[in-house]
Amino acid sequence: MWLIHINLRNDKQSREIRRSTLIPVRAMSGEVTRRIQKRHGLKNFKQRWSTVQPSEDEEVERGALKRLSTMWSSFRAKLNRDQVKEPCQESLDSAPVDTTAREQRYMSGHYFFEYLVVVSLKKSKEGAYEPQITYQFPKRDGMVRFQKEEEEKTLKAITLFCFPEGISWAPLTEYHSETFSFVLTEIDGSRRNGYCRRLLPHGNGARPPEAFCIISRLACFGLFSKIFDEVEKRHQISMAMIYPFMQSLREAAFPAPGNTVKIKSFVPDKGTEIISLTRPLDSWLEHVDFRTLFRCLTNEEVVLVFAAAVMERRIVFIAVELSTLSQVIHAVAALLYPFTWQHTFISIVPEILIDVVMAPTPYLLGVQKRLMDQVTDQTDLLVVDLSEDRKDTFLVQIGDEKSILPPKLQDEILQALRNRKEKSTVEELNSVVSEAFLPFFVKTVGHFDLYVTRNSKGQPGVFQSRAFYKTIKSKTTRHFVKKFLQTQMFDLFIQEVEQQPASPQQGIFHKKIVEYQEQKKKEKAKKRH
Repeated sequence: MWLIHINLRNDKQSREIRRSTLIPVRAMSGEVTRRIQKRHGLKNFKQRWSTVQPSEDEEVERGALKRLSTMWSSFRAKLNRDQVKEPCQESLDSAPVDTTAREQRYMSGHYFFEYLVVVSLKKSKEGAYEPQITYQFPKRDGMVRFQKEEEEKTLKAITLFCFPEGISWAPLTEYHSETFSFVLTEIDGSRRNGYCRRLLPHGNGARPPEAFCIISRLACFGLFSKIFDEVEKRHQISMAMIYPFMQSLREAAFPAPGNTVKIKSFVPDKGTEIISLTRPLDSWLEHVDFRTLFRCLTNEEVVLVFAAAVMERRIVFIAVELSTLSQVIHAVAALLYPFTWQHTFISIVPEILIDVVMAPTPYLLGVQKRLMDQVTDQTDLLVVDLSEDRKDTFLVQIGDEKSILPPKLQDEILQALRNRKEKSTVEELNSVVSEAFLPFFVKTVGHFDLYVTRNSKGQPGVFQSRAFYKTIKSKTTRHFVKKFLQTQMFDLFIQEVEQQPASPQQGIFHKKIVEYQEQKKKEKAKKRH
């Protein structure tokens, strides 16, 4: 099962009390897809959100939870009533991968991927095109009933994200291939990444596109894009040529950051090829390509979006191409490093789930431009238009976004971003962006470890939040930090610190903190002399 994870919190409490409502979303069938044409509009949906007017914060949380539960229970019930036709799947004639130890290693993320599927658009009796899985590698054998049911739900859900447009398809003679990604969240909070490439299958005449999709617990967009290049090349010869390559890939261990794994694969007329797959050295940026973000937005606009994301606000991105939405939303989430976005995160919202924009809780959403009118009638959010023909970048905004960040630190980010070149490589741009945004968190909250008190009995530490922000000299920085401490991303970050033993921290963030502290010591020493 996969789900949308929405967290509700009370900002007025000194210590955050988190409540989560996990919204299961069942697999989508063609019948459910057709529901798009007759689903109730956003006005009715707004009324459902606005009918309760509690007098206390606790009632607000309880009311929001109740409304979410009611709305999605109805939606889930509709899905459960729909009958899904069995898709026609090609036989792979491969040996089943059913040994317990090996499956555990796949699930733990030590291997490249869990499975590859091909999603094709099949014409229904009503004449509409419905997405169905027509190829799956590997076939899972030896599963008990509930495992099979959960896998079927996941696979059917994948079809929804591969073709989020619903049934609005027609045969094409030309189609621009595009690669994008999405995230499936498990009921335990763990995440699996879906990497998708849509292209026009080989053949003559007009035909609908199809999608190749790889499901993996590993986040590395650039590496999986290269894998798709190899899959597409073999698909041009025969579907049977995909199996040996994917089998070799599945058996290979995922490389450590900065390392390379080599895969041997036979291709007719070319012989045995060796494919080198290298993992980026900075693992926290390996799922990100910032080029699309900075192609669509100016430096100042990127900083404004970053400010809204830091305050965990509702943000919607609008674009025509799925790849643009996918790359931009993942790039924005990466700007928050070392913190992690904890709320609703849907890089491409399927049309059937467009009502999620009405949720009162923080989110990062990617919405196709043809659905823009169902988003821009909102308030208290930031709507960012990424399309090339746009008149305005920010279609909806609260209005205080430019004043969220401390002015001096905001200027430092912009100054660092000016160092990027027009035609930077992915690695060069990643380096510039890292040097621009990471120091912001180093300078604002990098002294956190000094305010975690621990006793000698090995019990968890306790973060002294008031003393932490009171020690900040700059009034504007102190005002920002006081608000940032109320976010869920900081709360979960500091909880992990509290649970860790009092030992030197590892990672690039902690390395930058040490460098900054050493720099400050040198500056103080110079002033004394």
